[in-house]
Order: sequence, then C-alpha cells, then structure tokens
Amino acid sequence: MTTASESPVTITASDAENQPERTPELEALYRGFESELLIPLWTEIGDLMPPAPRSKASAHLWRWNTLLPMAERAGELVPVGRGGERRAIALANPGLAGRPFATPTLWAAIQYLNPGEDAPVHRHTQNAFRFVVEGEGVWTVVNGDPVAMRRGDFLPQAGWNWHGHHNNTDRPMAWIDGLDIPFQYFGESTFFEFGPDEVETREAPEKSRSERLWAHPGLRPLTHLTPAPATPLLAYRWEYTDRALSDQLALEAEGYPATAGPGHAAVRYTNPTTGGDVMPTIRTEFHRLARDTETAAVREVGSSVYQVFEGSGQVSVGDVSWTVERGDLFVVPSWQPLHLSTEHGLDLFRFSDTPIFERLDQHRVQEDPK
Repeated sequence: MTTASESPVTITASDAENQPERTPELEALYRGFESELLIPLWTEIGDLMPPAPRSKASAHLWRWNTLLPMAERAGELVPVGRGGERRAIALANPGLAGRPFATPTLWAAIQYLNPGEDAPVHRHTQNAFRFVVEGEGVWTVVNGDPVAMRRGDFLPQAGWNWHGHHNNTDRPMAWIDGLDIPFQYFGESTFFEFGPDEVETREAPEKSRSERLWAHPGLRPLTHLTPAPATPLLAYRWEYTDRALSDQLALEAEGYPATAGPGHAAVRYTNPTTGGDVMPTIRTEFHRLARDTETAAVREVGSSVYQVFEGSGQVSVGDVSWTVERGDLFVVPSWQPLHLSTEHGLDLFRFSDTPIFERLDQHRVQEDPK
C-alpha cells in the first residue's frame, strides 16, 4: 500500500458541473484512491475521452534555410560514428515537452554526411526512410545492396534491416529521415543492434539489386509472389514520380478525372508485393499543386509531416498560417484542418501515421465547409 504523500496519483475534488458534492467524506475517499493507485473515471473523462481528437502536438514550421546551415555547422563540429551513430538533428514539436518527436508517432530529422564519411551500419525495429530535397553523392547500403540517393528520390527501409551510408564524393550532403520512433518508443517495442563501423561495399552501380528486381511498373518476379509486410523496393526515383504527377495534370486538362482535386495531382508510394503502404506504420505520398490552385480544408485522424520539394505557397494548419518555400517542413497534428494554396505551383512530400489508424479502424477524414 502506498501512502497518499508517496503516491504519484493526485485527485482533486471539483465544483464543476456533473461532479459529486465536495465533502470531507469525498476527500477521504479520494485520499484512499491515491494511496491504492486508483483514479476515478468521473474526474478524468473529459481529458481521456474528448468529443474529438485533441493533439498534444502543435502545428509548427521549420525553415530549411535555417536547418541546413545548422546541419553544416554540426558537420564541422560533430564526428559521426559509434555513440551518436548518425549526424541527425530531430525536429522537436513544441507541444511534446522537449522530446525529439515531430508528432506523437513520427520522427523527422535532417541528416548530414561529409565527404568520405561512413554512417556506421546498424539495424533497428523502427521503420525508416530517406527523402532527398537536394544534392546527391551518398549511397545507402541496405543488407549489402548499395542504393544511390539523389534529389527527389524516396528511399524506404523497413525495420530490422542492416543499413549504413557512405558519401563517396567531395561534397557534403543533407537529406531528411522519417521514422516511427515515437510510436515504437511509447509502445515499448524497440530493439537495436550494432553492425560494422563501415558499410559493406564501396560499389556505386547505376541501379541497386532491389531496383533491378522490383522497379518495373506492373511487373512482378515469379520468384517473389509472397506478400511482404514492407516494400522490398529500396528506391522510388524522382523521374517516375515527376512523370506520374505531370501526366495526372495533363489528363485533367484533357477532361479526364485523374487528380485528387482541381489542379491537385497526388501519388502514393506503395509496396509492390501488396499494393498497400510501403511500411506497416508509415504512409508516404507526393502532392503537386498547379499554379493558382487551392485545396479544401481537410481534417484527418493521425498526424503528418510535409516537406516542400519545390515552389512556394500558403499553408494553414488550424489557426496558424505560413508562406512556405523549398525545403521547409511543417507538421499537421491529428484532426487539425489543413488548407493549401499556391499562385506559382507547389510540390510537397508527405508522410503520415495513417496505416496505424486504418488497421485499428479509427481513421476518419472530414472536409470542412468553406
């Protein structure tokens, strides 16, 4: 039995509507609850079961032209290697008590690698990806398969696969990392294991083995017919993403219903073995808004992070608004309305935790009235 003074539980009687009358007997009952580590639902229901999601995360924007110089400075001051593993600088949402989390379920970071450096090999249960907003020259090596990283490429890497990075050029390179670290952290399900200090190979082929096997649209090798929980394709190249978006807008201009909305082309990166999301906990998409395009304000259960790939535009999330440009990253918390508009065109990479809520049958989308 815990005494009331030792208990981490604190229960305060309230004069609010629908609460019991404050009496000495009620106060004594509450002190007994505290000592036995009990919490009555009637004092907590408004916070535990609100009428709609109330995210602890805040809508927030990080400017690329601020992030990149800081990453460059870290490249001068901070070695990469065992202990830190990666020169990665996480986005810390201001609503999440100083934790290195972009949202309650998603991690986002800028990673920076100097010429000739290796980010050592390791593996972890967290699902991860890299997205390149500028530059090239780094090779990620996943289970010994070297994969080139170039501007516009999306490079997924599911949990518990060995991976490291190597910069084989004379120029530094930065990109963003996305992982489900917060989700697995709060679920207490994480494992981590060290591999070699250096990547397994210095080869730099034009195509990785995964691309040679899987990057043929509509075609599947007969040797791999079993569905996989995450995509075996390690690189989704920008040339194909760009072409798909351009073709959607061209079809729309010809009168075909090919876009997500007027002037709004969008694609989802998918697992070629299932047609579903690339990873069990993360959905990734790319959105292109043509010139003079405006979207409806949409709410969605679950959180997301966007990075501006190209162009500029106006973003409103809840009651905050920004003008965004190339490289900027912003967070959309659960059930806060997102509204986008652009005069000159806007390309956006997006990742979200939607697969989690779809599997729990808790996903919901709502378009707000204008």
